[in-house]
Amino acid sequence: MTFIKEEHRQQAVAALSHIVAIPSVLDETDSHPGQPFGAGCLKALEETLAICQKLGFRTFQDPEGYYGYAEVGAGVELFGILCHLDVVPAEGQEGWLTNPFEPVIQDGKIIARGVQDDKGPTMAALFGVKALMDAGVEFNQRVRFIFGTDEENLWRCINRYNEKEEMITAGFAPDSKFPLTFAEKGLLQVYLTGAGSNELTLSCGGALNVVPDHAEYRGASRDLLATALDELGYAYEEHGMGLSVLGKSVHSKLAPKGQNAVTRLAQGLVKAGLFTELSGVTLLGAVIGEDATGASFVGEFSDEVSGPMTMNVASLSITPEETRIGLDFRYPVTLEKETLVKALTEKAATYGLTYHEHDYLAPLYVPVDSPLITTLLATYRELTGDQTEPFVNGGATFARAMTNCVAFGAMFADTPDYVHQANEQWSLASFYQVMEIYAETIYRMCGKK
Repeated sequence: MTFIKEEHRQQAVAALSHIVAIPSVLDETDSHPGQPFGAGCLKALEETLAICQKLGFRTFQDPEGYYGYAEVGAGVELFGILCHLDVVPAEGQEGWLTNPFEPVIQDGKIIARGVQDDKGPTMAALFGVKALMDAGVEFNQRVRFIFGTDEENLWRCINRYNEKEEMITAGFAPDSKFPLTFAEKGLLQVYLTGAGSNELTLSCGGALNVVPDHAEYRGASRDLLATALDELGYAYEEHGMGLSVLGKSVHSKLAPKGQNAVTRLAQGLVKAGLFTELSGVTLLGAVIGEDATGASFVGEFSDEVSGPMTMNVASLSITPEETRIGLDFRYPVTLEKETLVKALTEKAATYGLTYHEHDYLAPLYVPVDSPLITTLLATYRELTGDQTEPFVNGGATFARAMTNCVAFGAMFADTPDYVHQANEQWSLASFYQVMEIYAETIYRMCGKK
């Protein structure tokens, strides 16, 4: 049975266009009671809940502004769909051909920050359930959309939800790829700090979960650095007394597939014999280099279930007061966090650097023969014909914040990956197909037969 009608498609695109136009990027300088993550994140939450209310959902907004939810159905059991409405910054990211927060539909695609991660999948799931409601489906349990507003940073939203609200019985996060993710690597984000420098000032990189695609240098040694970068074969652009080393931005979970502009800048400095007395430059330029697994720094970590660890050098800041390096690790599900922390602390100390933990998320693992996974997988396979096996992901989704919850979609294997990248886009054909999959899935999981 096809639940999705043309009216649902049109309504979903209109709602998505409205929500992606809101720049819901973390802004802690604009934080106050009731608005912990800035005006943009709060507005995205308020507008999403307003849409849900118009669609017939019961809604609740956390008075402190951390999260909200929309619910339909009745019963003791609670099926959760875990979504996030915050997005990574687009400011300063090279390559955007349109305004990231002015959605454009062209060539059958919608282009804007958040259409893949995670506002698009959120709306696909929401209007999939709305289609069930319009078809008169009765639910054998409550279906609750949980909307977070700090997923791209410290997960304070979902942590606050867990402190204050009812736990789900089962659920999924529409924030990864099909068919589904039954295990997620552990996440550890840290800063290494050490002595500063009066000779070199740098401020490179940004969000810990993004491989930096440019790194700026300004100073008298620009020409020497440019020569070294030429010898290394690394791209850069000159401007005045400075230059910008260029890389390729990808999500940290895919760090080996990116090109890290920060470590390439450090390699150029080392190659030119510049500032090699600085521990941060030496570590990044002479030791880590192009290694995005961490093996050159803390040793090789891998397991049969989830594969090798990945490491992203997300930022490098050098001021007269401090050197500060931001690192993002996605580590194997069987590795003990303490083992990695011990290695990090000891290795950092040899370079005069001190370990500081920024964020940690334990690994996720749900057995593939569980009722949740077997139902989700069977539905997806029946509707698509794709027999791909479920997999392990280096990404961190809200699924790991709950029990009996996995990441289910929303991108297909052949969907071009624009997550955290310039010109983020999603084809409307895929968007509509995902609506169908989510509608049928929720019907099978929660609909009265």
